[in-house]
Amino acid sequence: MNHLAEIESLLYVAGDEGIALKQIAQLIHLDEPAVRQLLEKLANRYRGNIESGLNLIQAEEIYKLVTKKEYATLLKSYFDGPVSTSISQAALEVLAIIVYRQPTTRIEIDEVRGVQSSGAIQTLLARRLVDEKGRKEAPGQPILYGTSAYFLDYFGLKSLNELPPLEQLALDAQVDTTVNDSADLYYRQFEKTLNEAETTSQETSKGEQ
Repeated sequence: MNHLAEIESLLYVAGDEGIALKQIAQLIHLDEPAVRQLLEKLANRYRGNIESGLNLIQAEEIYKLVTKKEYATLLKSYFDGPVSTSISQAALEVLAIIVYRQPTTRIEIDEVRGVQSSGAIQTLLARRLVDEKGRKEAPGQPILYGTSAYFLDYFGLKSLNELPPLEQLALDAQVDTTVNDSADLYYRQFEKTLNEAETTSQETSKGEQ
């Protein structure tokens, strides 16, 4: 198997948290010096490829994929768009979990969803809807995530208490007969709640102009 491809796939799924050199070495069954050489090769490949928008950066022994600085304006334009038109179902699911279980880690989010969530978390971080809230006192000290002040401002909320409690969303989902899957019903109700808050916030902002 191609070790560079293995490392690249691990970096991708690790997302914003990055992945340690030692962990990569354990997962692909190579010694650390060999992995370090492969990481340097991969970093040089990104730097020298004008057709790639990615870079590989290192902070101590943690490596992560990031976008190149020259595309910052483009990405800002994308993330400045309306949340309701650009946030994916996956990101919405992750946001719902963070809202009602914060502070929480990526691993805990993955356990709830049953799938890997690093990409969705990166989207929410870039949209400034969630923030890092420190690290959990656990092996590896994983990052804790919670909603941001911008999340409240964007949706015109004074506090998270203005969102319906989890029990109410579950009850509303049960009476919606358009979808069979209960989880999908729940997230649709959460999406509806956010869209209503977003619309109200935008109308309020226009009225104040």
